Amino acid sequence: MKWILTIIGVLLLLVGTTWILQGLNILTQGFMAGHIQYTVLGVIVDVVGIALLAFAFRRRKPTGSNPSSQAKP
Repeated sequence: MKWILTIIGVLLLLVGTTWILQGLNILTQGFMAGHIQYTVLGVIVDVVGIALLAFAFRRRKPTGSNPSSQAKP
């Protein structure tokens, strides 16, 4: 599950960054070039991608798999 969230997070970052660059007219190809609303949407998508990556890397392992959490005799 972690690798799926990582892939989705990275893809969101790539798409969001592309939208930001097009909205700022840095990437001048496409119908989004020069439209500020795509910059705003790109920032939102980037934030979601970063949050997804943070969630993927901060997930805890299931309680049963941690040997230090088991009771010692």
